[in-house]
Amino acid sequence: MPTPPRPRRRVAALTPLVALATVALALAGCGSSSSPGSSADPAGVVPASAPLYLGAVVRPSGSLKSSAIAAATTLTHRADSYARLASVLQAPGAPTLTYSHDLAPWLGTNAGIFLSSLSTSTAATTKLQQLLGEVLQGGASTTPSAWPFASGLEGAIVLDTSDSSKAASFISTEAQHAGAHPASYRGVSYQATSGGDAFGIVDRLAVLGTVTALHSVIDTSLGGPSLVHAADYSKLLSSAPSGALAHVYSNPGVTGVGASSRGAGGASSSSGASSAASAGTAGAGTQGLGGLIGLLGGARTVNLSLVPSSSSIALDVDSLTVATAGNGGLAGSAGAGAQALGELPGESWLAVGLGDAGATLSGDVQALHGVASALTSLGSSSSGAGVASEESSAGGFNIKGVLDGVLAPLSALSAPGAQSRHDFLSWISSAGLFASGSGIVNLRGGIVLDSTNPSLSQAAVAKLGAALEKAGGSVQSISIPGTNAAISARVNGLPVELDIANGAGAGGQTKFVIGLGEASVQDALKPSSTLLSAASTSTAAGTLGEGIRPSAIVEFAPLLSLLEGVGLSEDPSISHVLPYLRSLSTLVGGGKSLGGGIERYRLVAGLQSAG
Repeated sequence: MPTPPRPRRRVAALTPLVALATVALALAGCGSSSSPGSSADPAGVVPASAPLYLGAVVRPSGSLKSSAIAAATTLTHRADSYARLASVLQAPGAPTLTYSHDLAPWLGTNAGIFLSSLSTSTAATTKLQQLLGEVLQGGASTTPSAWPFASGLEGAIVLDTSDSSKAASFISTEAQHAGAHPASYRGVSYQATSGGDAFGIVDRLAVLGTVTALHSVIDTSLGGPSLVHAADYSKLLSSAPSGALAHVYSNPGVTGVGASSRGAGGASSSSGASSAASAGTAGAGTQGLGGLIGLLGGARTVNLSLVPSSSSIALDVDSLTVATAGNGGLAGSAGAGAQALGELPGESWLAVGLGDAGATLSGDVQALHGVASALTSLGSSSSGAGVASEESSAGGFNIKGVLDGVLAPLSALSAPGAQSRHDFLSWISSAGLFASGSGIVNLRGGIVLDSTNPSLSQAAVAKLGAALEKAGGSVQSISIPGTNAAISARVNGLPVELDIANGAGAGGQTKFVIGLGEASVQDALKPSSTLLSAASTSTAAGTLGEGIRPSAIVEFAPLLSLLEGVGLSEDPSISHVLPYLRSLSTLVGGGKSLGGGIERYRLVAGLQSAG
């Protein structure tokens, strides 16, 4: 029997799904509300065992359409943000597609994309990251097709149709260009290529993907268990916010709907919805945008809902509570995270609070590495430049090096093994991350770890220093007032030294601080004011609503000013992201329990006003 995938492996598979989600959400902003189609929910033919699913309203109407267009226009500053996106449906060998000519005549209201297996190759991850990078840059495609299943990705796109005959004509044309031949499965005709791609109409729904995935759709349409009737899916969808343009459902507890050998040309066997998929190799590990989802939801079954408006874009992460501690991401420790944020310096423009950090730190660091990798790889993959150079215009350092340098101490603290757990993780409770200051001269920031065992955290200062030295850094002992142990460390990638110290905080609680210099350490231990009573925290709480207390606050103006001041804005690995960051004013996050075994973590990105 195949081995079920470990929960953390789903993070890698989420990379292409989130890329596809970006494509589908953008399409939702450009679709006309005419010819609504059957309004059929694609989840009705998606097998219940699909571990990952995206559903989107691709032809919204009324206030949802106006909100989608307003948010997309503000975010991209382009009248036509979607010229590139039709190519996700463009089969290999087919000519360039346009939305108005090729899709609008038959596309219905809803669309869905699912992965039939968590087994995701590095090639597939790279392919989808390249697609997302091209979408972010908004330019013409450098390849004839962005077909997502060309690199071993198993799954299908399922589209509602307003005119099934025109949809069938489109499907037939795409299949012909791809070199497909007629095939059938359980009495349903479709077309398949020798490479394992498939095109067909199933219950008035257009299906484009792999042979195995199309077979599973047919199985479901003929009475197999569907996702829409799965208990966890139904429970989370019933609590989803109103006005959602799209949602992403992830269930790491299922093993998928079977993996076929690509190249079977429609003749390969498929056990449909009843088969389990081999876990395979997760390819890129935690590399990719899926790291963000892992950071938010941990290893839980989650549903992410995207809700746009003219002034903000909200993302609600609803997750099913689990008995096992330490695998819930931000969603599982929002209350303690809000308390940790409240203890951080009041002038911080970046602040994140984490609860139960001793149990979650290892997974959180993996997820952060994935987010950092995706951030830097999207730009290089879309430009074809490959991995960013270790040098940049910013005086010999770049954004990748800075991110790796910041994460280096956390990686050492969360290293695997019983000794590491005893020396570090055993005494860590809540944690906080903060940054303040308007430029490199007065920049202050740090990572603050609350200690439940003062003697162990005091000893951990020297032990962390030894770990950093072993990794290639340099360390020396220093003295900082108010601390009982302190070192200064230089790590690869960072242009400044880190001061690491253990001392008593303002309330008497022992705190372990990794700071950008002595002033940052002292700010963390004895801040002149805290975020608990800051106006920014009150504003963030009002933005989140529903009585949610904020556990994350980011103000983009000082962040961008800092990047520009040190020259990192010129780094090509993030240049594609900066226009989008400049369209944002704030990002706030926080969570609460919804009852009934569901917890919500909400992120709200504020959009800059037109002025």
